[in-house]
Amino acid sequence: METVDLFLSNADQVVTCASPTAKRGPAMQSVGFIPHGAVAVQDACIVAVGPTADLGERFTARHTIDCTGHAVCPGFVDPHTHVVYGGDRAAEFELRIKGASYLEIMEAGGGIVNTVRHTREASVDDLAALASRRLDDMLALGTTTVEIKTGYGLDTASELKMLDVIAQLDTTHLCDIVPTFLGAHTVPPEYRGDIEGYTRLVIEETLPEVVNWYRTSHFIAQGTPLYIDVFCEDHAFNVDQTRRVLQAGMGAGLQAKIHVDQFNDFGGVAMAVELGATSADHLDVTGEEGIKKLAQSDTMAIPLPAVNFNLGVDYFADARALIDAGALVALATDINPGSAPCPSMPLVMAIACRFQKLLPSEALNAATINAAYAIGQGEVTGSIEVGKRADLLILKERDYRHIPYFFGGNPVKTVIKRGKVVAL
Repeated sequence: METVDLFLSNADQVVTCASPTAKRGPAMQSVGFIPHGAVAVQDACIVAVGPTADLGERFTARHTIDCTGHAVCPGFVDPHTHVVYGGDRAAEFELRIKGASYLEIMEAGGGIVNTVRHTREASVDDLAALASRRLDDMLALGTTTVEIKTGYGLDTASELKMLDVIAQLDTTHLCDIVPTFLGAHTVPPEYRGDIEGYTRLVIEETLPEVVNWYRTSHFIAQGTPLYIDVFCEDHAFNVDQTRRVLQAGMGAGLQAKIHVDQFNDFGGVAMAVELGATSADHLDVTGEEGIKKLAQSDTMAIPLPAVNFNLGVDYFADARALIDAGALVALATDINPGSAPCPSMPLVMAIACRFQKLLPSEALNAATINAAYAIGQGEVTGSIEVGKRADLLILKERDYRHIPYFFGGNPVKTVIKRGKVVAL
């Protein structure tokens, strides 16, 4: 018999979410269900998955976990977050309850600009300590791989500081991190009224420094991509400005993402698809034409339902229509201090099932394998397949559908990261 580091046995369900590519259409309902399943792990990687009766004859283990009465699934992947920031916006939460809109708060000097001020004032170590605690919460809730954006610096030095924090987190925290440069998040106070001037600053000054930073970072050495993102909205950057920023980044070797159609549908989705963006995120007001374009492309659609829930609005991105049309769909928390102070992928899945009519199988695939492909990690994580990282969850219940069925708590019993038990 072959000896391995870890052997998970007798799981009522091993839910693999296995796929050679991101899933779309009817494939979203297939979760790769193995009853009475087992998973063997060696050197942080999955070396076998199948029925316990078969694998139990092949392997002995240094550490065995009997998963009787529990389901096992891949660790969640969160492909859109703003985990690194200073301060908080609890006061704005109260203002929204009293009736102030998201845009009204921004116009009054709150919102993103409020967080920019606190983030600029904070040190790398302070930002890293705050973000690490947030990642701890996310890990305990089952998230094992996280995309993190800049965008609360909005000047060259502060954006580079945020990238330094993100790099530090990747080397010190258990979660694997993928970085995104979001210098075009909004217009900083010093450029108020001069969006075009700030757009030129991002393209001509900040972006080249970010590219130089990436070329000397450990991310490029380990093959982790750096993305470039833009907030394409009428109070941020228009379609032309967004296109220019994304094209500049892509020309320098970065991959494109876009915040789009959160409030206004004015052509950003079509532009993103034309450029071959990796993902288009938010999509709250995307119409039939935008859905059709996404369905005909390889651009991942990433609804962010925790935002709508937090803002108390009565509309959500039409994820049901996106899946039915054949678009690639992933889910993310968008955890940030203003519009989505939510660390929980299980809660996001619960909201998506109730308000966007995803089936539990579709929500799980959107939070694992598709989310991994949305940040260039689909070849290494997001499913339980031989050769992938052993990022695994033992659930409290025997049926994976309990992840979105119950809400408000934590459905995860045990988190296994790179083959090690890291949270119980």
